[in-house]
Amino acid sequence: MNVGIALLLLIICLVIGIPVGLCFLVSATFLCAVNGTNPVMLISYGFKSINTIMLLTIPLFVLAGSLINNGGLGEKLVGTVEKTPLGKIRGGLGIVAAVSSAVFGAVSGSSSATVSCIGSIMAPKMKESGYPDGLVGALLASTGVLGLLIPPSMLMILFAWAANVSVLGCFLATVVPGLLLTALLGAVNCMLYRGYEKKGLLRAKSFTDTVLENAKAKEAAKAERRAKHGESALPALLMPVIILGSIYTGLLTATEAAALSVFYSIPIGAIYYKKITWKTYKIALVQAGETAGTIMTMLLAVQILSRLYMTENLPTLILGVLTAVSSNKYVILLMINVFMVIMGMLMDDCSCTILLTPILLPIMASLGIHPLHYAAILGVNIGMGNITPPTAPLLYLSGRITGAQVKEMLKPTLIFICLAWAPVLLVTTFWPAFSTFLPSLFGYL
Repeated sequence: MNVGIALLLLIICLVIGIPVGLCFLVSATFLCAVNGTNPVMLISYGFKSINTIMLLTIPLFVLAGSLINNGGLGEKLVGTVEKTPLGKIRGGLGIVAAVSSAVFGAVSGSSSATVSCIGSIMAPKMKESGYPDGLVGALLASTGVLGLLIPPSMLMILFAWAANVSVLGCFLATVVPGLLLTALLGAVNCMLYRGYEKKGLLRAKSFTDTVLENAKAKEAAKAERRAKHGESALPALLMPVIILGSIYTGLLTATEAAALSVFYSIPIGAIYYKKITWKTYKIALVQAGETAGTIMTMLLAVQILSRLYMTENLPTLILGVLTAVSSNKYVILLMINVFMVIMGMLMDDCSCTILLTPILLPIMASLGIHPLHYAAILGVNIGMGNITPPTAPLLYLSGRITGAQVKEMLKPTLIFICLAWAPVLLVTTFWPAFSTFLPSLFGYL
């Protein structure tokens, strides 16, 4: 009974907009008060849990993502993808955005960094090509979530830490769902673009657009001249190859690879592309510090809360409620998916991962779901929750970056969810080999 009230209290606090870390502490304080638990012991347990070198990976990848964003590497990645045949077809810029987000996710590991970087680069290009504001915002929000699925991913690092499983195995589990999602988002984008084109709803060029287009043409000419003098996109393209190659070949751990991504991006951005200055470097350090501090605070709070939930046998209670509705494994999985999407709507991706992983892991084990399969299911669910109205944190972030209003983004976002996200989620959930094939191939299963 007490744990049910604590869980309800957590959800209420999240709905009314209290900061996530404080929501965790409110629920934990209630359980401590009613059970007479010594909070000092819980704080000590939480500190020991987060005192691990694996978690250093998170601020390092955040710092690398910020340096990439400010160092010109993102522009080079987008430019290279745009020159491929994908950028030449009708509606091809949306495919370029999806592929660029997937590639950027392979070096930043963050969905918000992906939306910020790729969104700021692609939004003006897409608007110049006639994309309506709503479609631009919806597509960039959906593709930005690829940063959660394409490794390395901060989400999977947190899952591996919370579930005590291999980080590399978690990385591999989300590769195939991420690639399928990239393809479906690109295809649905083309369908929507051509539908807007047939109805005459494409964005008409304004005087401002013409000025921006001329400025972009001048910048493109400058970039072409720089390329002729030796500045190419090759260093930017080599970065994901070096980072992922060093991880999967076993040369470096995920933490060491994160450090390598920082040391690689600094000279490339500062010396080769000449975009990183002391000012941008300081901004990147501050952003990484703020993000790391926020995440570590939430990790401490959620470790305390999850410990209390485990003591109160919350997973057993949840499983009892689900089996009371149906004893069918697939119906239970469907209900768990709905629960995860709702939680993803209420919380940011990191806090949702570190809360749901220990709570649902025993339930998944009782259903015969391997932890790496669960990692892929959780990743897709939280990604979809981040763009699912009414909360949709990444949708609001995309709106701020692209200038689109949320009401304009709602219809295309729902179409992306129904035709791209939902199929990937169903396949990932009910076809285990879809996500476990690569981990099995590399010996992690």
